[in-house]
Amino acid sequence: MSHMALAHYLQLMDKCWRTQDGRILANLLSLRHDHVINKNLMLERPEAMVERFLTNPFDEVVVYHFKCLTALNNKMYLEAYQYQSSLTQSLTKIIQNQKEENWALPIMYSVCLDLRLLAQRAEKVRNVSEKPGQILEKAAECLLGCFRICAADNRSSEEDTKRIGMLTLVNQLFKVYFRINKLHLCKPLIRAIESSPFKESFSLSQQITYRYFVGRKAMFDSDYKAADEYLTYAFENCHKFSKKNKRLILIYLVPVKMLLGYIPSKQVLEKYDVSQLWELVQAVCQGNLRLFDEIMEKHETFFIKCGIYLIVEKLKIIAYRNLFRKVYLILNTHQIPVEALQAALVYLGQTDVDLDETECIVANLIFEGKIKGYISRQHRKIVVSKQNPFPSLISLS
Repeated sequence: MSHMALAHYLQLMDKCWRTQDGRILANLLSLRHDHVINKNLMLERPEAMVERFLTNPFDEVVVYHFKCLTALNNKMYLEAYQYQSSLTQSLTKIIQNQKEENWALPIMYSVCLDLRLLAQRAEKVRNVSEKPGQILEKAAECLLGCFRICAADNRSSEEDTKRIGMLTLVNQLFKVYFRINKLHLCKPLIRAIESSPFKESFSLSQQITYRYFVGRKAMFDSDYKAADEYLTYAFENCHKFSKKNKRLILIYLVPVKMLLGYIPSKQVLEKYDVSQLWELVQAVCQGNLRLFDEIMEKHETFFIKCGIYLIVEKLKIIAYRNLFRKVYLILNTHQIPVEALQAALVYLGQTDVDLDETECIVANLIFEGKIKGYISRQHRKIVVSKQNPFPSLISLS
């Protein structure tokens, strides 16, 4: 394939276009296919040659593909991205005019994936005048154009409706929006998928990707129950040999599970090489605030890079709860002096916490239902309930 003659390549394109073979065309127009290294296909001015074999409007798509290949071969990523963007827009118009048929969807998927990947490459070599994320934002507008065409198709038959292409495009958009930190733009897309009559017909791999991103968004929105539900589905249905993907899901699922009171097993975390999270589990369960702070500092780069630093930091309140529970068990009284709790905090490295701040931490725990009781300001004691003063975190979720 990599040494295929130009004429043969164009004849094959023409045949597949006439026979409506979307899958082969998707490969022939893919930047991840082996034809991209074929020197015979590097044409700076391909118009005349393409017009000999292909008719309007498809010839325009192929012309842009050749120009994109040539730019890529010369490592001109910005130009390659611009050609791919023009190609996507040309294809969008073609698919919009294809009434009552959806055979071209595989081409759209391939072209849109390449557009996003090229936009990511172009971002790295963008002009100084362009803001970070600007190229990806423009790429998202192109992808949104494709999505709208799919969403606007009101045919109810799965065989010919373009609506079955919605989820693949939504997942591409999610990848862009998460990269440029515009998560609010995900909301209308989630609504469109949740109300789709084809919700169960989308491929499992696309459903896993979708739930992974919706779970992450729910996590950022502090909706931990929804995050748990979506991320658990993604983890359980992800193929057992996709270790990299399972690890990725786990990085978000573990902190969510812990906030809901579930303790992940050491075996699972070791299997997927997230030992940082096992260290965290131990610190939180032991109420060891010194260890917790050390882990936050030691793995700060990892937590920030994964975008979980803030949610991991929220686990500290559970570490406080577990520490105070230990103090309660040691003292064996329902009236715990605030000084005793402060002493435990100071012992574990929280040297700057005074009595007022200790009361404030307890007040937060009482407000969140993690401790049943009240603060007696007069006696500077925490009066905890005689029945289940430290409710199970699972019962609170």
